Amino acid sequence: MANQITITPENGSSVFYTEKLTETAQLSNFHCSIDEYNEYLMKDALRSQKDHVAFTWLLLEKETDEIVSYMSLIADAIKLSVTEKSLHSLNYPFKTIPSIKIAKLSVDKFYREKYKGIGSFMIYIAKSFAIVCDEQYIAARFLTVDADIEHNASVLNFYKKNEFLVNEELCNKNRKTISMRRDIYM
Repeated sequence: MANQITITPENGSSVFYTEKLTETAQLSNFHCSIDEYNEYLMKDALRSQKDHVAFTWLLLEKETDEIVSYMSLIADAIKLSVTEKSLHSLNYPFKTIPSIKIAKLSVDKFYREKYKGIGSFMIYIAKSFAIVCDEQYIAARFLTVDADIEHNASVLNFYKKNEFLVNEELCNKNRKTISMRRDIYM
């Protein structure tokens, strides 16, 4: 699309707002290119939220109040190798480091054409949430994600572009996802 608007942390809040998923959210107009992600939002996200398994955040366009994107966040911990811990200046005897995981992240097909950078903006929001959580409630050093290469092979490059690194300790070539991390303080 020639007139695609680029979204950045600087202009995103003038175009969008976030809202936690509620029973009254209008989900029927949301459609991404992966059926499994549409189904999760329509059928499982609210139940997961009620069961305190995952909180789903909606990104809505201010002009239309329509859902542009969503992400589900969960608590996580990742195992890092000695080399990986050294990279982040984490000199601790334990392997497991606290983090917040982006369990699902999806962008509506129509809005992916209208705006550029929505996925990166959602990562910016997740990082902001993680920093608030870390500063006020519980420790969280990383944002993590299991990059879904089964449904989208280029997603690995998307996360790398957004400063995520592959977790060597959890790397398994036979998986449908690749475990990745982003240090929220680097």
